[in-house]
Amino acid sequence: MPRPTLEEIFAEADEFGLLAVKLKPRASSSGNNSVSILNDVTRFFEQHGRLPDANASNHEEMRLGTIWENIAKSPSDELRQADKLGLLARKEEVAEVSWRDEVEDDDIPDSLDDIFNDDGLDVQPELVQLKHVTPAAERQVPDHRADFIPCKDFDQFAGLFETMQQALDSGAREATLIEKWAIIEPMEGDFFIRNGLLAYIAEKSESTQRGGARDHRLRVIFSNGTESDPLMSSFRKSLNDDKTARVVQRLGLGPLDPDWETDKVSLSGTIYVARSLSEDPAIKPQRDILYKIGVTSQDVRRRVADARNDPTFLLAPVEIVATYELQNLSRSKVENLLHRFFDAARPGELFIIDRFGKRIRPREWFYVLPDHVAQAAQLIKDGQLHQYRYDRETQKIVRRS
Repeated sequence: MPRPTLEEIFAEADEFGLLAVKLKPRASSSGNNSVSILNDVTRFFEQHGRLPDANASNHEEMRLGTIWENIAKSPSDELRQADKLGLLARKEEVAEVSWRDEVEDDDIPDSLDDIFNDDGLDVQPELVQLKHVTPAAERQVPDHRADFIPCKDFDQFAGLFETMQQALDSGAREATLIEKWAIIEPMEGDFFIRNGLLAYIAEKSESTQRGGARDHRLRVIFSNGTESDPLMSSFRKSLNDDKTARVVQRLGLGPLDPDWETDKVSLSGTIYVARSLSEDPAIKPQRDILYKIGVTSQDVRRRVADARNDPTFLLAPVEIVATYELQNLSRSKVENLLHRFFDAARPGELFIIDRFGKRIRPREWFYVLPDHVAQAAQLIKDGQLHQYRYDRETQKIVRRS
């Protein structure tokens, strides 16, 4: 049976009234709709004393202003008769500036100062004054750079480098590729290959907080007889940037294995006592009684060179007031002993705010005098520190009863 044509379909009886469609009359801008808009604009004008702005941030005002601009361009006679306040004439007199319009070159600000100095911009000073931030001029010239310098005590490491190179050549030790973005945690005694040189982690200083993340200052000895003292984060980045970087796997199965610390060299070091030169009102009055106790294997002056950028040093320069040499003693153990010994003199309320707004509580500062540290250092050398304690009330080192 052939399919019916459209003419045949429409010729059939419409028993359900599907074709009886009544079209709604189209609204006209010159009709009642325009008058209704005029009434809305009139109410807006009476309330605010102005016409609605088509560029307003308020959505309803922007919508009303846009529609009004369109119908006011060619108003009908009915709209003119309904305009009792003369808003159509007022619209023609107003020349509004839109953010969509092109601006003159003279109106474009040259700097942020021009913007903030604009009389029409009311900005509170607290919003544009930075706090706890090092000025850019000072950041451009850092106090300390982790440059390569000759290693003065390289004779202590030369044999270790030779042994490690022989082990790598024979296959006794394995150097594995460092994958990009790998999280590396260098420890004292670790070996790496960076830029074709063996790099040995001789020292990992006390923990510090930088930008909310834990960091350390390293002492890295290289097989060419040089050394550097980068931050652990910087050293980690240099390894990730070097496509040929390798990490030398340690001996043993873990920290409990006797062979795990085979590569670690026991270096003599220096106990140093530092006084803060901070101008912070909370620290300055205490500068003559508040001292930092630290231990390092590198040159003390180089260790404190970047003090003003290091939260461990209260983000301020320091003055070294005393140093005491160590002989055949573990630096980390000596430092832990001293910090535990003077724990009663540690200020619990001491904290600083770093440039990222984080509160940091350095743990290496104490209300002691350099003479106290000298006495404790001598007791450590004599193996008698455990027989004494620090009395906070009398501010003296006394024998345990």
